[in-house]
Amino acid sequence: MKKFSALLLAIALLTTQLTFASQTADTAHEQGRDIYNFRCYFCHGYSGNAKTLTSTYVDPKPRDFTKTSLDALSHSKMIKAVTHGISKTAMISFSRVLNDDEIALVVDFVRTEFMKNKLPNTRYHTKENGWDKHERYQIAYPFAKGEIPLDTPWEELTEEQQRGKQFFMVSCITCHDHGVTNDPGITWSSQALSYPRNNFSYSDIDAVTSASIYAIHDIPPDTSGLSAQALLGKTLYEINCAFCHAADGTGENWIGSFLEPKPRNLTTPAYMKAINKVYLKHAINEGLTNTSMPAWKSVLSKEQVDQIITYIDEAFHPIGKSRQ
Repeated sequence: MKKFSALLLAIALLTTQLTFASQTADTAHEQGRDIYNFRCYFCHGYSGNAKTLTSTYVDPKPRDFTKTSLDALSHSKMIKAVTHGISKTAMISFSRVLNDDEIALVVDFVRTEFMKNKLPNTRYHTKENGWDKHERYQIAYPFAKGEIPLDTPWEELTEEQQRGKQFFMVSCITCHDHGVTNDPGITWSSQALSYPRNNFSYSDIDAVTSASIYAIHDIPPDTSGLSAQALLGKTLYEINCAFCHAADGTGENWIGSFLEPKPRNLTTPAYMKAINKVYLKHAINEGLTNTSMPAWKSVLSKEQVDQIITYIDEAFHPIGKSRQ
């Protein structure tokens, strides 16, 4: 009888240990999911299949984890890639934003979720992500999915397709870019790459559905009373700078929300008072190392850079006056 009781106790203890281990594994997996969904989705996609905007313009393309077996890509090699990046690819080092434990969590998540179990992870357009009743966007689906090229002449589209194209160009294009176009244009020209970003107004917001929590940052500040130099800078800023720094200069728009480090908030008094125009001109011309801020000296003329700086100074916050 005592042996039987001891056996039952051992079974109960083992069951408790297994339950605890399972719960711990589940928690770690969800932590890895959170890291992946914030840090990795833009290139590799929420479902790990690399069907993303990024994959249309980087070479080599981001890895499709759904087509990668556990044997083909070892755990240690993935840890190394996330920690140090991969030379001659768009895969950067995450050692400055993730610690060793977080890197291990996200690698384990990718291996389990995509490479082993082939699961879809998190769907982006969900109620939890701020996209309640996403089916109301369905007239724009053919353009988002690339089923209809975005540069199809208006006269060749049906009335519903014309409304879908207009809706896509106002509400979807910032993230979905040009979807598919018959003529994508010249890659890496001095103009904005996305169709038709040169003609896209950052003052237009999704007023119909109010789906985006970032829309408020796509509204420029009141520009009444700007100097002629600043007005020229306003146009240049909206074409070249607002994509990352937001139309209101805060850097808190959709794109700015996931860049690391985040784009500079040009409305912060402490920062704007501490810098001067000489520094800002150098940052625009030469870019900033280890950030997403590129060098603009081959794109913008000296006069255009001065016009943008004048606009920033007048529209967002006065720039410090020392060593102008």
